[in-house]
Amino acid sequence: MTAISLSRARLPTTLEVEVIDEFGSSRRQAIAAERALTVYLNKREIVTLMTLGAEPEALVVGYLRNQGLLSSRQDLLAVHVDWEVEAAAVVTRRLPEDLEERLGQRTVTTGCGQGTVFGRLLDVTGLAELPDTCLAQSTLGRLLHNLGAYNETYKSAGAVHGCALCRQDQVVDFVEDVGRHNAVDTLAGRQWLEDTQAGEADIFYTTGRLTSEMVLKVAQMGISVLVSRSGVTQKGVELAERFGVLLVARAKGRHFQAINAAGRLLLDDVPPRRPGDRKAS
Repeated sequence: MTAISLSRARLPTTLEVEVIDEFGSSRRQAIAAERALTVYLNKREIVTLMTLGAEPEALVVGYLRNQGLLSSRQDLLAVHVDWEVEAAAVVTRRLPEDLEERLGQRTVTTGCGQGTVFGRLLDVTGLAELPDTCLAQSTLGRLLHNLGAYNETYKSAGAVHGCALCRQDQVVDFVEDVGRHNAVDTLAGRQWLEDTQAGEADIFYTTGRLTSEMVLKVAQMGISVLVSRSGVTQKGVELAERFGVLLVARAKGRHFQAINAAGRLLLDDVPPRRPGDRKAS
C-alpha cells in the first residue's frame, strides 16, 4: 500500500493573554487557540474549519471522510497543512462523481462553531451494519471515572469539547477541539491514517450534545454505543434508531439516560434511590 504523504503541522492548543479579575488583579491566563484552516480537495476549495490546530491532518481527513468526499483510504495520496496561508491541501486519486451536487446541498448543524454537513443528512446509505455492542452499567461507571484523567486543554483554558474512543471502560484515544464535530472528525481521521478499525466492544464518548451529526459520524466509524455528559436531540434519536446506535445521555457519576437500549443495557450497578428520584414506570 502506498504511504500517504503527510505534513506534521501541529500547533500549541493554548496561548496566554493578560486578564484582570473581579478584584482588579492582573495575571496571565491560558485560553484555547482558534485557527482558521481552509480545506482544498484536489485544488477545489471545500470548507474553512475553525480548530485548535493540534492535529490538522487527521481533522481534515476525518472531515472529508465523514462528509463522503473521500470514499476510500486507498484513494488518499497526500495531506499537507501550511499555517502561514491557513490552508490544507488534500490530494486524492478520484473525486466523488456527485461532488458538485454534494457541495450545493449544505446543512448547518447545531455543533459548536456551526458544523456543516454536505448532501442530505438523512439520506445516508451504504453504511456497514453496526455491531450490537452491549453496555454494562458498571462498565459505564468505570469509564466515566477514567475519563476524568483527560480534558487537559479544558482544564487549563476551557472553551473546548472532548471526544474519546473507548474499548469498554478503557480510553483508547482522546481529542479536544473548539467543537465536538472537529474532535470526532479528528478521531475518524486517525482511524484512516493509522489504518485501524473500530472493534465490536468500542464505545464513543463526547462532552457535547448527541445530535444527528454526532450519531451519523460515529455510525460511519462503525461504533454503536455513543455516550455523552450532555443531552440528546430529536434527530439524534431518529438516526440512532435507524442505524442501531445505543445512546447514553446525561452520563455523570452513576446517573444516565439510555435511549434505544432494549436488550443492550445491563443494569448491574443500580445506585440507591434518593428522596425525590423518579421511579420506573
